[in-house]
Amino acid sequence: MRRTVPHPSIRPVRRWLPGSRLGRRAFVTQALVAFGGVSAAVQFAGQLFPDAVSRPGPVLAGSLALCLAWGLARSRQPMCVRQEFTRPGMTVVVEEGDLFDRPGHLVVGFTDTFDTVVGDSSVINDGSVQGQLLARRYAGDVRRLDAELAAALHGVAPVATETARDKPRGKRARYPLGTVAVLGSRPRLVFAVAYSRMGNDCVASSNVRDLWTGLERLWDAVRDHGELGRVTMPLTGAGLARLYDLDEDSLLRLILLSFVVHSWERAVCRELHVVIRPGELGRINLPETGAFLDTLAAGARRHV
Repeated sequence: MRRTVPHPSIRPVRRWLPGSRLGRRAFVTQALVAFGGVSAAVQFAGQLFPDAVSRPGPVLAGSLALCLAWGLARSRQPMCVRQEFTRPGMTVVVEEGDLFDRPGHLVVGFTDTFDTVVGDSSVINDGSVQGQLLARRYAGDVRRLDAELAAALHGVAPVATETARDKPRGKRARYPLGTVAVLGSRPRLVFAVAYSRMGNDCVASSNVRDLWTGLERLWDAVRDHGELGRVTMPLTGAGLARLYDLDEDSLLRLILLSFVVHSWERAVCRELHVVIRPGELGRINLPETGAFLDTLAAGARRHV
């Protein structure tokens, strides 16, 4: 299974991220590699053509310029990674962009109380993916969103109910972690997955086990309701859920591993897009993500 060229809808561009830790580290590494090569070449040329290197100033300036140019060129990382799998027939794409501009079904993380109030951001931050869902898919109509959530959760028994004294703000019924409320209609369903716990102080928290459980239930819901349609999701767990156990790279690999492993059992969807916010991209090594997906694709072939 080989890595294919980018899909026409994905711009195959590369960009250096100067403000990012990965960008700076890659630049320094590549510049030093170039410096070693240029130094060896200059020494060799000096033995063969001593007159050519008799003026060290221009030679040094040219060498430094070449090293800097090489470092800049080699430290540019792609803006997307695409991997085709033949078992099952599916495509996985990791790309930068606006989550809500993408077609298909949408995954949005929720807490176990399925709180929706954003207003003054006292419960749900209006800049979060959930806050953007309310603003952009429901035009700020929290009553409509709450009504759809209530209908989707009908028949799911809460595991606990907080008192007004303990949790004065927001909803008080707690659902099992991993509960998925399927909202909207095809071909643009919203899979609202509870992978974090809302504290009585309205601070959400999660951990790796809770996220893994949420992902397991998510893929089951997508398989049952999505009709193999395209699914778009954010880097779930990287926002305000305070999942401190994993950095962005590890979090992304956890999501991809969960999806591929579940797809080996039975197809989940034909296309999964993980859309990374521009501010998060600088903390993700996309070439290594591509290599990771390639390894998973090779594993799928051996799994046959």
